[in-house]
Amino acid sequence: MLHIHNGDSTAKTAREAGIPGDHLAWREALVCGPAPGGLSADEFRRVRAEHLAGAYGVNVEGCELELRAQEEALAVFADHEEVVLWFEHDLFCQVHLVYLLDWFAQRELGQTKLSLVCVGEFPGIEGFRGLGQLNEGQLASLFPQRQEVSQAQFALGSKTWHAYSSPDPAELLLVLASDLSAMPYLRPLLIKHLQRFPSTTNGLGRIENAGLELIAKGYRNFRSLFPAFSRHESEYGFGDAQLYFELKQLAEAPAPLLTLSNGVKGASMDSARMLLSSFEITEVGKAILDGNQDFVRRNGIDYWLGGVHLEGDEAAWRWEEDAHELLRRL
Repeated sequence: MLHIHNGDSTAKTAREAGIPGDHLAWREALVCGPAPGGLSADEFRRVRAEHLAGAYGVNVEGCELELRAQEEALAVFADHEEVVLWFEHDLFCQVHLVYLLDWFAQRELGQTKLSLVCVGEFPGIEGFRGLGQLNEGQLASLFPQRQEVSQAQFALGSKTWHAYSSPDPAELLLVLASDLSAMPYLRPLLIKHLQRFPSTTNGLGRIENAGLELIAKGYRNFRSLFPAFSRHESEYGFGDAQLYFELKQLAEAPAPLLTLSNGVKGASMDSARMLLSSFEITEVGKAILDGNQDFVRRNGIDYWLGGVHLEGDEAAWRWEEDAHELLRRL
């Protein structure tokens, strides 16, 4: 058996729990940065490696080698009687899940069975955030509950990935208008994704607005800010590095919204250094948070959301919170 886990923590727990088979930790963050469709495997890997290296301060060649190793582990799936996907109910995980469903949908599985473990709650755990919270016994208890991936899930996963990686976010609107019952967590998460587009109010997405609001409320130290953000916006499933990168971008904008103290140097994402960091909101940041200025018009934009590249002096797409819809700027 081959088990694919969303990250090292769950993979480690699964090994220690004695769940039979090989355990692969899926090390990616497709929820952030460019994920354009229509590329060859080599081209896509290079795009992702360059983003991950720049965002998290790792060596681009080493990053590309690691991504290639993941692909090679997938490529021998037919050596296994069963492949089990372990992914959570948040956006971070669901993006990886639809990517993998699309990958497998394009291949002949032969005698290999593809199964899925995906839960949004666990008995006795309030505020369940994901499989990484579970101990060995709790995680092992989910293994017998795995379900074989259905044709409806293959089809929906593939359709969703192609929409997510499309340069036209209207493709996601078509997915939202379709039957999503095969993957019950998708609908609210796709809306959460659309809320990441610059708002019509101040040009910031939901992630940045939530971070600014928490800092304005007094969560200035990243050690307290990240847990507060995780409680406030748990459906995104962001790790500390993803949130830190988003906030660091606001601090490094031409007209900064934040000042960063004791921050990590360059692109490095040293966890200990992140925890020592603190943020203060600037006057520009306050004006934008209050809706009196617009981030994009003040700073321009160069930002990827899946396959959509927003760039220039105006964002081609904006999220209208009151109407709860994505609008195209002509």
